[in-house]
Amino acid sequence: MNNPTKKTNYRIALIPGDGIGHEVVPAAAQVLEKVGSRFGFTFDWTEFDWSCERFTKTGAMMPDDGVDQLRAFDGVFLGAVGFPGVEDHISLWGLLIPIRRAFDQYANVRPLKLFEGVQSPLIGRSAGDIDMVIVRENAEGEYSEMGGRIYAGTDREMVVQESVFSRFGVDRIIRHAFELATKRAAERGRPGRVTSATKSNGIIHTMPFWDERFELMAAEYPDIVTDKFHIDILCAHFVQHPDWFDVVVGSNLFGDILSDLGAAVVGGMGLAPAANSNPEGNHPSMFEPVHGSAPDIAGKGVANPIAQIWTGAMMMEHLGEAEAARAIEAAIAEVLADGSVRTPDLGGQANTSTLAQAITDAL
Repeated sequence: MNNPTKKTNYRIALIPGDGIGHEVVPAAAQVLEKVGSRFGFTFDWTEFDWSCERFTKTGAMMPDDGVDQLRAFDGVFLGAVGFPGVEDHISLWGLLIPIRRAFDQYANVRPLKLFEGVQSPLIGRSAGDIDMVIVRENAEGEYSEMGGRIYAGTDREMVVQESVFSRFGVDRIIRHAFELATKRAAERGRPGRVTSATKSNGIIHTMPFWDERFELMAAEYPDIVTDKFHIDILCAHFVQHPDWFDVVVGSNLFGDILSDLGAAVVGGMGLAPAANSNPEGNHPSMFEPVHGSAPDIAGKGVANPIAQIWTGAMMMEHLGEAEAARAIEAAIAEVLADGSVRTPDLGGQANTSTLAQAITDAL
């Protein structure tokens, strides 16, 4: 990854979005401000109201020149998008996907880790047993606009949805997974592993092609152990053998599914960060946690901010502030291990701001 040059001030676009985004984004910004003061850099925040609420008022999730407004920023820090009354395909295709594709954020990276002090729903699993990263192709695959509907409203109604797998797109995401596995292996002093998610026994064109490209890429990384599983059994292995995995690479759809399943086995969506990355740094990257807007708890102040805070750490690492990123992750681990400050999803009574303050204090 070619990170941008380190700066003393970072221009960050804040998009709280919907629901709990308005609670966890300010909480995470507080932690980032603290780590910045510790490591000698500052933030210039610019907040945007782009959201489902904006859509209900204006008919658009963001203005026509929204992408252009974001070009000058070092990063985009997003909370969550989606709210009852606005169809999910409108919120997604009206905001997230246009940004991801305009800035070629082709690598969706989602770390999953079972921390000390967090109970997995899997019996017998403890801290350190689960530590993996899902690398999801983020620009093509199954999430394509190609297709359409004909004879709508009649007995002959038919829909066609095309998947798009280019050699260019498949190769670069698989290479990114191998590069990440190489980095993790060096940091941990043990062999790296890349697992490919496929379904070549049932999807006759795209998945055999994916397998071919994976095998060719693996030959360039002889020190990395590889395996591949069909997506159905891979989901089962995530539950039965999550300790098998290091870096898992999948298509847009498969990576999306595995990310939520992985979050569940390490304690919940409130602990799952993510980055929509342009690894080369040619465009701004966007950082958003895996969880959604959680309208059922929005406004109650009880949302777990850790996913958003850890997502902030990922933003710092991408911007070249690796030491600051490690400090945030260490503070999260310390607070979780202590166990005295927990939000309801972790079995406690603390609110969003109290947990964020505990992590800030740990820094």
